[in-house]
Amino acid sequence: MRTVTFGVACSLDGFIAREHHGVDWLHWSDDVSAIMKDFWKTIDTVVMGRKTYEVALGMGTGAYPGVRNYVFSRTLKDVGEGTELVREDAADFVRRLKEEPGKGICVMGGGELARSLFEGAVVDEVGVNIHPVLLGTGIPLFPPTSRQTDLELAECRTLDGGCVYALYRVKR
Repeated sequence: MRTVTFGVACSLDGFIAREHHGVDWLHWSDDVSAIMKDFWKTIDTVVMGRKTYEVALGMGTGAYPGVRNYVFSRTLKDVGEGTELVREDAADFVRRLKEEPGKGICVMGGGELARSLFEGAVVDEVGVNIHPVLLGTGIPLFPPTSRQTDLELAECRTLDGGCVYALYRVKR
């Protein structure tokens, strides 16, 4: 079965972006590049919500190259080339993806899609890059959920610029 990883960067106070989706506070480093390079070798699918997709479009891309891209939205009418629009329940769709042959699946970006996937018990790992900044307000890493998800630490390391990378596995 394929592994579903929620990969995200956040501030120390638990925000993934400013209120208007700004991420100018993110610190990019050679350490982060190495982690991403190794991780991208393990996946062949990216799933994202509408807001993450729209932010990616604003940065010049909507689809991530070399992988299958799925965007979950009930309001979008169309998505760009290289991306498939999914209107059905995200957890059910990802559960089916997990059963197909292939590499890992990355949940990219926002906490709202991640929340529905955690509630549907389809996420296997959480990889988080914690940045040394307190934003004070913004888009929360995890919106409130209806159930607890227990995790176990698989890896933790300090990165350039004072960031901390932690990889957690979901306890079943």
